[in-house]
Amino acid sequence: MRKMRMKITAGLGSVEEYERFVRAGADEFFSGYVPYEWAKKYGTVMPLNRREVLAYNVQIGSFSEMEILSAMVKEYGRPVHLTFNSLYYIPEQYPEIAEIIKRCMEIGFHSYIIADPALILYLRQNNIDCEIHLSGETAEVNRGMVDFFQKLKLKRVIFHRKNTIKDMQSIIAYQRITETEQSGHVQNVMPEQSRVEFEAFILNELCQFTGAFCNSLHCDEMGYLCRVPYRLGAMSTRKVQESTKFDKWKQEKNQETIDFTGEELPESISQDTNGYLCGETGCGLCALYQLQEAGITHLKLVGRGNYTDFMEKDIRNLRRALSILEVSDSNVIYWQNLKEELFPYGCSENCYYKENFKYK
Repeated sequence: MRKMRMKITAGLGSVEEYERFVRAGADEFFSGYVPYEWAKKYGTVMPLNRREVLAYNVQIGSFSEMEILSAMVKEYGRPVHLTFNSLYYIPEQYPEIAEIIKRCMEIGFHSYIIADPALILYLRQNNIDCEIHLSGETAEVNRGMVDFFQKLKLKRVIFHRKNTIKDMQSIIAYQRITETEQSGHVQNVMPEQSRVEFEAFILNELCQFTGAFCNSLHCDEMGYLCRVPYRLGAMSTRKVQESTKFDKWKQEKNQETIDFTGEELPESISQDTNGYLCGETGCGLCALYQLQEAGITHLKLVGRGNYTDFMEKDIRNLRRALSILEVSDSNVIYWQNLKEELFPYGCSENCYYKENFKYK
């Protein structure tokens, strides 16, 4: 049986990027929307989606832009999911968020990425029939968690950055068995649109923190905590996980701190003339075969606020990797073809799924 093709879900920082990213090959998008009224009332310390940035393109800030984006979605048929990624809100904010969502639904935005379980419950209790994607900022993901949230009718579960492929496969397999039992058939014949979707991170912004336990502010007024240089070292005498190529190189340079700014790279790693390196700040391309085998349906390409040119190249490279995947009969063959076509001079080895190293 031929597996379903995984879809590319790309970050969208502005309306202007939509058409360009569609042409590059994105299947769908996620984007923030923070109305000016919200920003004026609550500022940056009570964020709507933990991306309260105005200095560059990270999110949409006006309803008129949302109307323009809605028209573009109707034209090109590539949906946009709106993010509400704060881990919690104060009581008075829940009805305000519900009103924002209802207004957006009126112009065609029906799917929302939500991290706060209380907000999901609030929307369901108030009969707001929107499509909900459980955010990758929502702590641990396991079978019990998925069972619990399915009572609130989730459309998609987004695995967080620290989930292993083995964990994902176990959870997805369990969910498919559950769906089979609920359908009342011996074989799973549920229509695809009725099945829970599963999304995994694939490119950019591999963070040392887990989103659900990070209380950093992402705003114009201060630097992001995830971009603060940090030092890697042994906390005990037990075996320490092998460092990345960036780590080793910078250690050899006798630098005390290790970061992933990419201001300079080893000669063995190839950048293009504009300084672009696919997967420089986080990459899972070598794990695509395993992710497909595990049952992942969507691939999260992070990049709101990234250079538009770089995001377009990311989308094209991910689309190219998926094309290589389609003609590869095994993981090893896929990886060999990927290396030959996309990384002939090496990659950053800043891997999302380090258990995949054995194929290198």
